Amino acid sequence: MNNLQFTGDDYFADQDVCSIVLEVPNSALGPKEVGLWHRTLVSAGGPGGDWVQAERGARPLQFFLVVGLTGAERDAYLTGEPADDIHFVAAFAHALEHTGGYTPEEARRVAGTMLPEILSYDPHAHGVLPRQWPDAHRRRRRCFLAILTNGKVTEDKVGPHGDLLAEFPYLGPSRTTSDG
Repeated sequence: MNNLQFTGDDYFADQDVCSIVLEVPNSALGPKEVGLWHRTLVSAGGPGGDWVQAERGARPLQFFLVVGLTGAERDAYLTGEPADDIHFVAAFAHALEHTGGYTPEEARRVAGTMLPEILSYDPHAHGVLPRQWPDAHRRRRRCFLAILTNGKVTEDKVGPHGDLLAEFPYLGPSRTTSDG
């Protein structure tokens, strides 16, 4: 983490990032708040086309805490479901003690607010419009840095991306070209 000194260099500025955007009408989500998350499936390689879960999440920056888990914990977390995240509070708390200097009690409390790893969405509340997502993402990133470092870092000095589209699918153009 460069001794918690951020330079403003955006590693992803010239990278292509694989993204999937789904447009779902609010009416399809039901009358109550929903918890959203994704999972990545890969081929098991055997006959019959079986697939296995290799990764999951909802808040990409939390992956920094997952990286610090033991191999077995990391595999269990990445192949698990948010309903089972209570099992990882202690491991996340341990990581927060080291990254942010939290006391064990405070680290456990903060880790408990980060799990389950889902994004809550109320389809009937007036929410963030797509054109406001980049600003909302920057606010979440600053908030996560402050949590991860126990307030020592509140800004990464990376400015907004100016290449997002104003309408669906919102993603900007590819940064690289393909020969075929």
